[in-house]
Formats: sequence, C-alpha cells, structure tokens
Amino acid sequence: MRRMAEEIQPGKEQSSWISSWLPSWCPTSPSRLKDAEEKMLKSVNRPFSRQHVRISDGNYLWTLAFSNQLQASSSSLSQPPTQTRPPLVLLHGFGGGVALWAQNLDSLSSSGPVYALDLLGFGRSSRPQFSAEAEEAEEQFLEALEEWRKKVGLEEMVLLGHNLGGYLSAAYALKYPHRVKQLLLVEPWGFPARPENSNQSSIPMWIRTMGAVMTPFNPLAGLRLAGPLGPLLVQTIRSDFKQKYSSVFDDNTVSDYIYHLNAQTPSGETAFKNMTIPYGWAKRPMLERIGQVKADIPISFIYGSRSSIDSDSGYALKKDRPDVEITVIRGAGHYVFADQPDDFNQTVLQVIARLEKKSGDEGKKQ
Repeated sequence: MRRMAEEIQPGKEQSSWISSWLPSWCPTSPSRLKDAEEKMLKSVNRPFSRQHVRISDGNYLWTLAFSNQLQASSSSLSQPPTQTRPPLVLLHGFGGGVALWAQNLDSLSSSGPVYALDLLGFGRSSRPQFSAEAEEAEEQFLEALEEWRKKVGLEEMVLLGHNLGGYLSAAYALKYPHRVKQLLLVEPWGFPARPENSNQSSIPMWIRTMGAVMTPFNPLAGLRLAGPLGPLLVQTIRSDFKQKYSSVFDDNTVSDYIYHLNAQTPSGETAFKNMTIPYGWAKRPMLERIGQVKADIPISFIYGSRSSIDSDSGYALKKDRPDVEITVIRGAGHYVFADQPDDFNQTVLQVIARLEKKSGDEGKKQ
C-alpha cells in the first residue's frame, strides 16, 4: 500500500521582489505541483513510500522509496530493510523531478530497492539560495546528497543520473568514493570543456542574440515571465513530452507537471546558471576530473541515438579506462528513459545484474 510519510510544509524561501510577484502572476504553487506529481505517479503500480527527508539549515529533499520488503507500517525512511544489492538512486536532470521516472520505477524496482529524489533547489525539495561561485554551488548539491544518504541510512549506492544529475553523480563519486558502488551516467551534462577555438560565427545569429539578452536571467525565466500563458507555452514548446509518455497519459498531465516544476522560485535553476558559461558549457568540465574516479567503481554511459548530446565524452574516458561501458539506445533522444523506456529499463537492469554477478564471483574467490 502506498503511504504518505512525514509531510512538512515548505519553509519560507528567500524573499525577493520576483518571488513575491510570481504567485499572483504565475498559476502555480507548491500544492499544485504536488497535485501534478500525484497525477503522474498514478501510473506507478508498485508500492512506495514518500517523504521530505530533512537535512541541515532547514532544508529537505523530497524522496520516493521502493522496496519489496518495505513495511506499510513503517514511519520513516531512515531504517532501510535488508537489501540484496546496493540501492539504485535516481537523480533527475535540469528542470526535472521524481515523477519523470514514471515509466521506469516499476521495472527498475522489480529487482531491488530504488530511491528517487528531487535535487536540492528543484521539484518538491527546498529551494535555498545557492552560491554564485560554480565550485561552491556544486558543493551545496553534493553536501545535500551526502546528508540525505546519512539520514536515509544507506552505506553505499548505485548512482544513476540524467543530465545535471549525471554530472552531480560523477562529482559525488569523486568526493565520496566509498559510498558509490557503480555510476550510471545517462546523457550527462557538463562533461566536455568549451572548445577554446570555438567559432561563434558558426552559431546562428538568433541564438547569439538570445544568449546575450538572457545572460542576466535564469534559463527558464521566460516561463515565469509568460505568467498565465506559461502552461500553454510548455504544451507548445515541449509538445514532444506528450508523445514520450503517450503510453500512460493521453492528456497534458506531463506538460502540467513540467510547468509546475519550473514556474516556481528559481533556486537549483540559479545554481545551474552559475555553473555554466554561454551556450550551456560547464565552468568546471567533468571530463577533466572523472578520470580520478576510483578504478573499482564501474562507470557506464547511456546515450540516445537521436540526442543532441553526442557520446564523445564517454568514448574519451574509455580510452583511459577500457572497462567503461557505453550503450547507445536506438530511437531515443536526450530523454532516453522516456523515449524508449523498455529498452532503457532493460539496459539498466542488465548493467546492475552484471555488477551483482561480478561481486558474487569475487566473493567466491575470497
């Protein structure tokens, strides 16, 4: 049976003229986001618990937990049941949230425990002020994840991150290697450095113009500036999401959820902006650091064959670490887990199964 665990009311976010103006201008609120998420999660069949996991400074991370052994009478996520394998922890990408895994949660939780959480500053997690410094903003994300791990009581995890979640998964493995059993990086953002000899003249003029105009603003500022037209804007610009989830929804459920995720106080969005340089390059490219991940942490990349993010970063790392696995899923774009959910789920489960078999074989040798 599904259980609503501890619910805590979002605390006051940092006050500003825009946050006080937004509620009356944008048709959104934390309660409407909650309702939109609930509608998304109705498509999930397996039992799960959910709660805000408290961390320091009054912050919290919204968390879904799936386990075959989860007791409905349990009142906390802090005492996970005996596990046959390290839990799989899902970290969404920029502008995302836990319910975007709606087509994956049943399958991925069929063989072991799964946790999905909203990153600090996104979704139904708290939205604090982030540092303007890229390294410090990254550190805030990592510390939140580490505090979350301690509160939930996990010794080690299989980290699966998409987009920004992939970048943060790799960064976490660098800082807390003894807590990461395996890395699965799905269309990760922020890996290659911006080419020093990049020719801006090759970038269309309208993109350069928009980049210059929007530089002082957050990436999704236009969504909030659209006010009451925001939901229609998402439906129009991201009409592809309706197709991605057409097997479970035949209306605007997904676009409504995406709107409410991103029309509220920008926090993680601001952090992301502070971590980038023009046209989406990371200030601290992960490809320059990921080679330092401990050799005993398996790394797998999953890409979509139709994505605008190429697999060059994965193959660049594979040159130095031949054990790196790279899977390209045909017919999928950047949201590979939604474009081809069955293939994605099967790929992830196979990667985890190989890890379990390898660990079992090593245990027999000892």
